[in-house]
Amino acid sequence: MKSKTFALIAFFFCFGLTACAQNKQNNPQPNYDQLPLEIDHIQPLRSLINLPLEEKLKTELYKNKKWKRLIEQKKMAVGLVDLRDPLNVKYARVNGNVMMYAASLPKIAILLAAEDAFEKGELEETDEIKQDLRLMISKSDNAASTRMIDRLGYEKIEQVLTDPKYDLYDEDFGGGLWVGKRYAKTGARYPDPIKGLSHGATVSQVCRYYYLLAYGKLVSFDRSKVMLDMMVSPELHHKFVNSLETVAPRAKLFRKSGTWQNFHTDSVLVWGPEGHRYILVALIEDSEGEKICRELVYEVEKVFNN
Repeated sequence: MKSKTFALIAFFFCFGLTACAQNKQNNPQPNYDQLPLEIDHIQPLRSLINLPLEEKLKTELYKNKKWKRLIEQKKMAVGLVDLRDPLNVKYARVNGNVMMYAASLPKIAILLAAEDAFEKGELEETDEIKQDLRLMISKSDNAASTRMIDRLGYEKIEQVLTDPKYDLYDEDFGGGLWVGKRYAKTGARYPDPIKGLSHGATVSQVCRYYYLLAYGKLVSFDRSKVMLDMMVSPELHHKFVNSLETVAPRAKLFRKSGTWQNFHTDSVLVWGPEGHRYILVALIEDSEGEKICRELVYEVEKVFNN
């Protein structure tokens, strides 16, 4: 009797192991090392504001008297998204909904509008257009950006940015990403409704862009991957990238920056080992903005390590 009982126990134990293995084979565990992340349901970024993280960020920023003054004058805005635990995202921002002139940073909105148009069959995905998109993002080429604006039109770009699916320009939250002028001397302006900016952004909406992109939620999972491939390994090695190449040399950087006169902007999705997984966005109006961007990376490291 005991032998039969033992045999039954052994049978069900082996059956359970086999079923478990079969289940794992049919439903493999998600890979959190590769982008985009394969997580079906994510929370809206605004619901993930983490007050302790935000307080740490403010504390580090305010240690610099000049930065504190710029923040109080609404000439400096910073957004930070902690992605070290993909299932427990933490978000912090300073002047998050303050819309500022953003120079070339809003070219990421043109990229999104193009991928949306490809997906809907509104624009043919030719090699020439794909080359222009890569030039626009990696080298911030103004001529390529202008050609893309002319192909898409301002109304299409606005429609994508205000689409509830993306919600990247929202008048109830200070605006956001906006493209309303060719990156050229000629052409009509299509200013944003709130501040009349031709190329604008808020750090909150740029953080949201990268957040959705990291989880494969811009257009589609496959389109998000294409966009990430466009943005990886930036060819301009200044601002954030200058410091990140030292701080996180093994990390992949997905990035877009912008500069015009005293306006300096940068945005990056950092994806690497040793805890370097986050989104950082800065909008700065100051002649030393490039230097501030470089120094900001080191302050963010302190936020994570303290």
